[in-house]
Amino acid sequence: MADVLVIGAGPAGLMAAEVAARAGARVSVLEARPSPARKLLMAGRSGLNLTRDEAPEAFAGRYSAPWIGAMTAAFGPPEVRAWAESLGIALFAGSTGRVFPVEMKASPLLRAWLARLGEMGVRVQSRWRWTGFDGPALCFDTPEGPRSLTPGATVLALGGASWPRLGSDAAWVPWLAARGVEIAPFRPANMGFQVVWSDHMTPFLGQPVKGLALQAGALRSRGEMVISARGIEGGGIYEVSAAVRDGAALTLDLCPDRSLLEVTGRLGARGKASLTTHLRKALRLDPVKIALVQEWGRPLPQTPERLARLLKALPVRHAGPRPLAEAISSAGGITRAAMGPDLELAALPGVFAAGEMLDWEAPTGGYLLTGCLATGRIAGQAAARHVGKGGA
Repeated sequence: MADVLVIGAGPAGLMAAEVAARAGARVSVLEARPSPARKLLMAGRSGLNLTRDEAPEAFAGRYSAPWIGAMTAAFGPPEVRAWAESLGIALFAGSTGRVFPVEMKASPLLRAWLARLGEMGVRVQSRWRWTGFDGPALCFDTPEGPRSLTPGATVLALGGASWPRLGSDAAWVPWLAARGVEIAPFRPANMGFQVVWSDHMTPFLGQPVKGLALQAGALRSRGEMVISARGIEGGGIYEVSAAVRDGAALTLDLCPDRSLLEVTGRLGARGKASLTTHLRKALRLDPVKIALVQEWGRPLPQTPERLARLLKALPVRHAGPRPLAEAISSAGGITRAAMGPDLELAALPGVFAAGEMLDWEAPTGGYLLTGCLATGRIAGQAAARHVGKGGA
């Protein structure tokens, strides 16, 4: 019998298990999938961006929910780095401040983390799928058949609603809602946008567009985007995607290192050159940028001043966000009003929640993972206190 039961073996759940066990609680982690932390391993395919080397105030400000940002004050970038290094994982910070393992993989960190948890007495069991409540008991489908458990405290860390094939399917929503837990509807976050391209864009599908500034409402990014058959995606898009999803117009600055005055001046004296040749020679625009101007800028202005304004704020025509199941993360989930300061559900005493189950969002770049770890830490500590471990 466990003192603390953690449901979900992603980063938030494993962190909750670690801190609860460190406080002296007996901890079991139950995971529906055949193996733990599948979304973490997927993220590791592109390098596993753990956190961001950034000033605390700026870092906290990247979260949609200030209360999540406040939790990173106690477990933010310095603490995440120290924790990973305590597992024997060497780290480095890139030129943008993103922090990665030197090996650029998630699997070594996960192996070391699971080994530590095992040494602490934490039991991790796979193929235990939570199916809801039966009175005060938690019900599960297991390889041995249905089971019901009534632990001293429970931490729910089941993820949001993105990447359902990796386990984040939000199947838990009706069970908590039926118990009186307020849940904001899920929406895609850090997602691409659908675009119906003209035929002339076919040669550019799959190509990155670099050297951009993207603007949507108050959000601005100096990242890049990728043109795909389905639309536009990539780091630069994800940084401004929340504002675009919520209705802000998206524009591209194709010459972010040149002022409007300089661009206007360079576009003068075109002579007999075609517009494509003129843009390439005067501003060194590459073919993919010129194709985007032709796609979204027609009818093209004929004066240097108006053309310069177009190049500095090219309007993006899209057909809305890609589906939630394709998003990197999700907005929505258990609301702040449904929880106490230690993430205990007001409607379910002794049940705590963490990670992407909660109603918050943040851009990619280390913010998502740090937020999950920070909330998992809070929930795990509170669950341990609930069963009389770890002090008041």
